[in-house]
Amino acid sequence: MPNYTKRSAKNLYTYKKCCNRLPYLCAMQKIGILGGGQLGRMLLQAAANYPVETFVMENDKDCPAAHLCNHFTEGNIRDFNDVYHFGKHLDALTIEIENVNIDALEALEKEGKRIYPRPSVLRTICNKAIQKKYYIDNQIPTSEYIITHNITELEAHKAFLPAVHKLAEGGYDGRGVQVIRKTDDIAKGYDQTAVLEKMVEVQKEIAVMIAVGNSGEIAIYPPVQMIFDEKLNQLDFQLCPADLPENVKWKAEAIALTTVKNFNSPGIFAVEMFATPEGNVLVNETAPRVHNSGHHTIEAHYSSQFDMLWRIILNYPLGNTEAISSSVMVNIIGAEGHQGNAVYEGLEEVLKIENAFFHIYGKKQTKPGRKMGHATIISNERADLLYQANKIKNTLTVKGKSE
Repeated sequence: MPNYTKRSAKNLYTYKKCCNRLPYLCAMQKIGILGGGQLGRMLLQAAANYPVETFVMENDKDCPAAHLCNHFTEGNIRDFNDVYHFGKHLDALTIEIENVNIDALEALEKEGKRIYPRPSVLRTICNKAIQKKYYIDNQIPTSEYIITHNITELEAHKAFLPAVHKLAEGGYDGRGVQVIRKTDDIAKGYDQTAVLEKMVEVQKEIAVMIAVGNSGEIAIYPPVQMIFDEKLNQLDFQLCPADLPENVKWKAEAIALTTVKNFNSPGIFAVEMFATPEGNVLVNETAPRVHNSGHHTIEAHYSSQFDMLWRIILNYPLGNTEAISSSVMVNIIGAEGHQGNAVYEGLEEVLKIENAFFHIYGKKQTKPGRKMGHATIISNERADLLYQANKIKNTLTVKGKSE
């Protein structure tokens, strides 16, 4: 039987020479993801196509991404020591949520770790007051706003109403946002630093996903039209491409591009905007990561937002953002009045829809409004997209069951 522990001197020299010249052929990159929710889960599903060793840190070992990564660490993504020690032995890190310890990421970046996006971007994005100032400083159109620090200051700006009050830090997925239409609503506002944003007449809410490579190369996804659940203040469903006049579409893409370019960071970004009846486009918020408004790209585009981020992190060429088909994406959320172990009623029925693709996030517990999955329907017939989207919304229900 041959002895595989021995090599000839010539073969060993050739092996070492190959490794020195082409190190990337000899070892996979070690990439960490901070956060283990559905975004991390879908990012890991795309990672299976690439030579990458994946690491995830989250404080819940039963999170949606835990069983799909190569290595899972139970830890607090907001704690300096947890984040620093998690990342110190990795080649690069990315995020699936903005609320991470930025100090630790900055320390890791100084030690040569690649961070997507750069910590400087997170410093700007994580605080909505700083984010709004960024738009003004870079001449990016956005709605008029005032910074308030307590309810007393909010009361002093009655003449500014109607407006939307947004917590400067900590808001997520519709939380930390309160509509203040009249004086009687002021009590609903926040008694801490927040952005009071002038309410504007919105014809359509749109989003543009933009990918930025390590050398500054750019890839732009077609704009999507987002329809929000007014009660939950979160995305209900969206259409791609957005039904926009050409001049508004070009304006949206140009503004999104300017927004992202000034970050001076590689990564993938979702720029959410308002299109007004007058044809103006205003930036609402930017997410420096894969985003709900890009989920449809998994089936409906040649390169999904998740595939694209891996290409960026691994320094591969950017993917093709062109749509294969028009699409609609529907969020699957926990039903009102239900909490407990998730039970999906009507799933077997909607799975019969031939042009629909379902993603169940693997969250064991449901509660009202919690994102439990999404469905993407592809068709070049807009009427079919809307019909199937409504069929899913009316048929598939996520209810809670006690143990």
